[in-house]
Order: sequence, then structure tokens, then C-alpha cells
Amino acid sequence: MVHISRETPEETEARLEEVIRRCDLEVFDGSFAFSEFPLDRFPDLVHPDALALVRDDEVWSQLVPHDGRAGEAFAVFRFHFPPDVDNSGFVGWLATRLKRRFGTGVFVVCGHNHARGGIFDYWGCPIGLAEDVLAEVRQLVGVPRP
Repeated sequence: MVHISRETPEETEARLEEVIRRCDLEVFDGSFAFSEFPLDRFPDLVHPDALALVRDDEVWSQLVPHDGRAGEAFAVFRFHFPPDVDNSGFVGWLATRLKRRFGTGVFVVCGHNHARGGIFDYWGCPIGLAEDVLAEVRQLVGVPRP
């Protein structure tokens, strides 16, 4: 369910800090990259280990384990949100926080899993900043550093 919140910036900050503490965070080992293939090659070229698959009018783009050959490498982590929590504004809130803190943008691919409460997000950051970004995310979630 999409929530529409009417709140002050301070209320939004407090709500989203609580949302991230209640999330189920998973950090994936290794690095990932985007791989593209033509629309007419679906499903033949879908990678069995793809985390996300999305298309536009020309190509399918899949987020797959980085093989070291081509494409920018990213660290990837995922949030599952608890059911019935108002997570509206979460992507903008966390993306802005990371941009201000580390000078980098992120990518986000969203999905839905009814059995796990609804919306989930895959987040990617440049592999060179992974340690710092993941430390910040773990601190916000309240997970000790590994």
C-alpha cells in the first residue's frame, strides 16, 4: 500500500529513522553490474543469478554478479519493509543522506513480495565506497559492523 503522509520535515525524519530500524537488511557478497540484452532475446539471456530485471523500449537490463570484464561494479544491499509501515519518502531520504555524506549517488530497484510485507528495495553504490556506505546503513539500521 502506498501511503500519503502530511507531516513536518522533523516528523518525516523521525518516522523514516524508525522505518529503517525496523527494516530487514541484507548485504550481498561480491559485486554486481548491469548487463543488457535486446528485447527479443528474452528469456534466453536472463542470467540465473540476476537480482533484478527491468526493461525500457529497447533493452532488458539485469543486475547480475560482476564478472570483472565490463561495466561499473556496485555493492548491493536490500531492505524488506515490515507490513503496514509508512515508508513513503524512504528512497529520497536515504539517497539524499548518502549523497550528502559520501558525495555519491545510488541506484534503487524496487519490487514487491506480498509474503514478506510488500515493497522491497535493492540498493547499489559504487564498489569503491561500499565499506563506508554500508557502515552508515548498518549504523542507521542498528546492526553491528561485521
